Amino acid sequence: MTPSDAPQSRWSDLDRPPLNVPALRRGLLRPGSLWTALDVVESTGSTNTDLATRAAGLAEGTILVAEEQTAGRGRLERTWTAPARSGLFFSVYLTPGDVPAERWGWLPLLTGVAAATGLARAAGVDMALKWPNDLLVSVDGEERKTGGILAERAGDGVVIGIGLNVSLRADELPAPTAASLALAGAVSTDRETLLRGVLRSLEHWYGLWRDADGDAAASGVQEAYAAGCATLGKAVRAQLPGDRALTGEAVAVDGDGRLVLSTGGGRREPVSAGDIVHLRGAAGGLT
Repeated sequence: MTPSDAPQSRWSDLDRPPLNVPALRRGLLRPGSLWTALDVVESTGSTNTDLATRAAGLAEGTILVAEEQTAGRGRLERTWTAPARSGLFFSVYLTPGDVPAERWGWLPLLTGVAAATGLARAAGVDMALKWPNDLLVSVDGEERKTGGILAERAGDGVVIGIGLNVSLRADELPAPTAASLALAGAVSTDRETLLRGVLRSLEHWYGLWRDADGDAAASGVQEAYAAGCATLGKAVRAQLPGDRALTGEAVAVDGDGRLVLSTGGGRREPVSAGDIVHLRGAAGGLT
């Protein structure tokens, strides 16, 4: 596929215009910026897969955006699809080579902080984080997923992908628990404004984290994540590898980015990987 270098002259939905690539490049690819290259493709299977296969020849700060993803991936190999130009589907390549590799696990959490803070400013919508990598908004008083983050090691760095529902209408949602920024009352659903907001916020938080040698506490990332994490303080069930499950109250995100559950009797169990379900009330209703 050839990257789109100019706005398209036609589109089927006038509420969903294509991205203006030259304008995005002028706004983001500045001297001294983290961002070094930006391409937009009309359609692809997965921007994460595309960047990962090219990782050996990529410069740090490469951005790939798709107007449509036909095989977008989330955690646990879940799929992520949405109508063309209804959201933001993009990946970036980062090479934090001077940061100890054992601290790279903070990158998806850091990206969540950056996306939530950037979108709160650009869209005027309160955002929350569900551990480890979901972006939540409130619709009719209920927290719903509007975006997700997937980080994968590739070459000498990490590819980080973000999928975000921007203008999806209620009848287009993939599940009752999903949402979009439009349904959450966003003051702006202009995708260029939102993309610039997220990427500039990611540059800011990544810079703080890297300057602190990947120390999540010293960089402020750990505190910011905890402050915006809707999982903390909730009763949750963690579906763990090996068909195991753990239920308890989420009480902290530790220095390694793990979710700490209080499971009763003074026991605290850190969870490093798993599917987290927020529980509601004594009956254990799902949220």
